[in-house]
Amino acid sequence: MRRLRLLLEYDGTNYAGWQRQAAAPSIQAILEETAASLLQEGVRVVGAGRTDAGVHALGQVGHLTTASALPVDRIREGLNALLPDDIVVREVEETAPSFHARRDARVRIYSYVILNRPRPSALLRHHVYHVHNPLDLGAMRSGAAVLEGCNDFVAFRVTGTPTATTLCTVEALQIDALRDDVVVVTIAANRFLRQMVRMIVGTLVRIGRGALAPDAVGGILGSRDNQRAGPAAPARGLYLMRVLYENDMMRQRARDIPQML
Repeated sequence: MRRLRLLLEYDGTNYAGWQRQAAAPSIQAILEETAASLLQEGVRVVGAGRTDAGVHALGQVGHLTTASALPVDRIREGLNALLPDDIVVREVEETAPSFHARRDARVRIYSYVILNRPRPSALLRHHVYHVHNPLDLGAMRSGAAVLEGCNDFVAFRVTGTPTATTLCTVEALQIDALRDDVVVVTIAANRFLRQMVRMIVGTLVRIGRGALAPDAVGGILGSRDNQRAGPAAPARGLYLMRVLYENDMMRQRARDIPQML
């Protein structure tokens, strides 16, 4: 049996998220069905991050186990020939049998894209969050600085999502103006809670609009009350950019990761 590591890119617009759903299309289900057809065996694909409905990925990592002797380049090309156009397998490599895409991940890097101009975009409507009010990036950066380090992010997650711990270590949180009208919030952390990035972005947008003071973030963090944070920014602006592993020797701060625009 061979353990294969996949590097994946996808547009999440038409999917109910990564995880297989009973009555809705998912990235995981499409990948598993496609791999099963190509490899002629039952296949389970495990992802590094369970992206929500409408969330995109440029660097999702998954793994699968197969008895097939097909070379990895033929598996990559075979999968891409069978997959829909909005899912692409960028790389396939053979890895150690013990490799686990989710449990072995050390850092996940997400970017959130905001289109900040008076009018929306017809072409980018499924891929950015349109904010028509001018944003004060300095104020947003002041508020964001409080969130770096190890903190309890229970106030920045949606309710009804049980987890063993709500402690997360944010290694970097940066806000960049890529153009006059494009703002990107990039967050690198060891783990994320459900909709944590979107709740953080929603809070920072309130600060940027002047509806919330930058120094309010510390109080929200300490309150453990998710009614004070957010509201969660829409899923369409969120991208899983990269997943880093110990043996990659690529532990980098988010500012060292190239942006996608």
